[in-house]
Amino acid sequence: MNQPIAAWQDNILSPVDKLEVHKRGLKHPAVSVFLKKGNEILLQQRSASKYHSPCLWANTVCTHPHWGEDSYNCAIRRLEEELNIKSLDLKFCKEIEYKADVGNSLIEHEVVSVFISEIPKTSSIIMVPNPQEVMSTKWMTITSVLKEIDISPKIFTEWFKIYMKEYSKDILG
Repeated sequence: MNQPIAAWQDNILSPVDKLEVHKRGLKHPAVSVFLKKGNEILLQQRSASKYHSPCLWANTVCTHPHWGEDSYNCAIRRLEEELNIKSLDLKFCKEIEYKADVGNSLIEHEVVSVFISEIPKTSSIIMVPNPQEVMSTKWMTITSVLKEIDISPKIFTEWFKIYMKEYSKDILG
């Protein structure tokens, strides 16, 4: 069953169907998580079954809180649902607002709570990606990600390109 997400309509936060939010380009809360290990970050390739931005590379987790759900609990829930990653220490990093055309006449206008988890270099994370959510994962250095975005921008989601080009120093140091 499709849970409604929150969106601002006439400056009032209301529950709205997620697809409707994107069709109308309504401003809405979102959550993004970055897992960082040294100078590398964990990327996910979105599932081919996603209704927008399928098969594109993005940050570790990007999602929307359910109506009434706080952003931290959403980040924890989606790490588990998408990658089966549990018990990480997430820290709020920053809030970012952006608006981007994500194809198929859909608009993301998000106010994003960004969380980061610093994983010790010697630690390993056991992940089991949910194939309905994630096609693939990989660790990449921040420098390599920025170069790859310049060389092949079409393989990355619009929001991830914005995060990396405009906010990578704020988010990732």
